[in-house]
Amino acid sequence: MKVWGGIAIVIGILLAAVQVSAQVEVAGKGRCCKPTDGRVLWTGDQTRMSLEQLAAYAAPVLWYSPDEPLLEEIEGPEPINIPMAFPFEEPSEKPVVYYRVREIIRAEDEKAYFPAGEDRSKAQIELSKVTSVQIDYFHYYPYEAGLGGHTHDVESVEVNLVVVRHPDCQKCRYSLAAVLVNAKAHGIKWFDNTLETDNFSRFPMHAFVEEGKHASCPDQNADGLYTPGFDVNRRVNDAWGIRDTLRGGMLFTGAYQSWFFKPRKAGDRVFPPLPDDSAVRDELDEYLEEESDPTFYVLRPYPRLAAAKKHDDDSIVWFVDKGYDDWPEVEDAPELPELTEQLEAETFTRSLSIAGRYDGDWGVSGVFPFFIVAHLTDPVGGGWIMHRVYLKDEKLRDFGWGVLYTPSASRWVDGYTIVGLEVDAELDAAGEKTKETDVLVEGGLKFRVNTDQLPLGFINNLTDFWGIRLGVTARGFSGIDDLGWVIELGAGSF
Repeated sequence: MKVWGGIAIVIGILLAAVQVSAQVEVAGKGRCCKPTDGRVLWTGDQTRMSLEQLAAYAAPVLWYSPDEPLLEEIEGPEPINIPMAFPFEEPSEKPVVYYRVREIIRAEDEKAYFPAGEDRSKAQIELSKVTSVQIDYFHYYPYEAGLGGHTHDVESVEVNLVVVRHPDCQKCRYSLAAVLVNAKAHGIKWFDNTLETDNFSRFPMHAFVEEGKHASCPDQNADGLYTPGFDVNRRVNDAWGIRDTLRGGMLFTGAYQSWFFKPRKAGDRVFPPLPDDSAVRDELDEYLEEESDPTFYVLRPYPRLAAAKKHDDDSIVWFVDKGYDDWPEVEDAPELPELTEQLEAETFTRSLSIAGRYDGDWGVSGVFPFFIVAHLTDPVGGGWIMHRVYLKDEKLRDFGWGVLYTPSASRWVDGYTIVGLEVDAELDAAGEKTKETDVLVEGGLKFRVNTDQLPLGFINNLTDFWGIRLGVTARGFSGIDDLGWVIELGAGSF
C-alpha cells in the first residue's frame, strides 16, 4: 500500500470513522436512517454496490474562475462544456469527470471485490467486508494556460470514504462517510490541498478549479471563497491553495496571498450526477436553486493507459499515466506496527535533505525530521522544526548541529533560522588536535526548484526539490561576533 502523509492524518481518518459511527447511532433509536453527521453521503441496507454507484455518491462539484479561459471560448447561452472527455474516447455532449476507485481496504481476509470483465463501472464491492475506499476524480482539459502552459492537462480530487456499520439498524445497516478530501495541485505532494472533514463539512464537496492551470482545492462550506486553515487544514503553509493569478505568468511571492484567488460565482459550477437516495441530495438541491441553468457532468471510469497509447498525439500518454492501471487494488487493513513502519519510512525519505556547503571551508550538510521518523511542527505558525548537521574543513573534522525553523517545505523562496553549536577542531603547534565549541546562529533564505518532472531517476523518489540556501552566520553566546556567510546547494525540501 502506497502511503503519503503523516501518522496524524491516518489516525485522524480512523478517529473520524469512530466519530461518524457514534453520531449516526445517536441520531438513531428510530431515526437511524437519517444521519445528522454532514460527512455521511449514503445510508441503507444494500450490501453490494457497483463502483459507478459508489463514485456517484462522493463526486465533487467543480467550481471555475469567472475568467477561466476555456469558459471564455463559450459564446452566448451555451452550457459549460468542461471538463472534457479524453480525445481518444467518445466525445460527450456533457462535461466528463473520470473516477478511479484506487484502493479498497477490506476488514477480513475474504472476497470484497467482484470484477465484471473489462467494464469496471459494473464491478461491485461487498460493503460488509470493506472498511475504507479511496476514489480519485480526474478532470481533463485540452490545454493549460499561463506560466508553463502546455497542451493537455489532467488534475484530480481524492476522496477517502469509510464504511460505517450499524448492526442495530436493520433498514440502514451501512453508511458511507467522507473523512478526507485531498485535492491535487501540479503534481507535487507537498502542494496537496488536504481537508480532514468534520461534522459541519458540506457535501457534495465543492472543489475550486484554478484559472487556466486547473489545480483543485476543497471549498468546505461552499461559500466560493478560499480560506486557508478552514478549506485546507493540513500542512496549510505548504498547501498550494488556488492561485488564479498564476495564469498571468507571475509567481509574485512564495507564500499564499488572498489576492491570488478570484471569488467564485453561481453559474460557473458543474454538478455531479448525485443519486436520488444520496444523504446530501437536499444540499445539492439548495445549490441548484442558485443556478439559472445548472450543468451536470457524467461520470466515466478512468481509462487504461493502453487506450491513450493508441492516440495520434503520443504526448497525452504522460498526462494519462497516473499509475494504478489495474485499479482497484484490494488490500487488507494493515496492523498498526506495519502502518507505522510505512509512514515512518515515507516521512524520513521525503524529508531528508543533503547538500554541499561553503562558508570559507568546504563541507556537507544534512537536514532531517526533529523526531527522526516524525515531524515536529509549530502549532501556531504551522512551520517546520528540523535538525541540521554538517561536517566541514580538512578531513571533515569540524562538526555543527542546530535546530532549524522554516515556515514551509515547498515555497519557492522562504526564510529560515538555525540555532545550535559548532565544534571547531584545529592542530596546535605541537600537532595535537584541539577543539573549541561555540554557539552558532544562522539565518537567511532558501530557494527551491521543483525537479519532479525532470529525468533524475531514483532521486525523484526521494525529493521533489533541489535548492540553494544563502545565510549569514554569527558565533558567540553572550555577544555576537565572527560574522560570516554560508551557501548550501543540494537536494531536498529543507
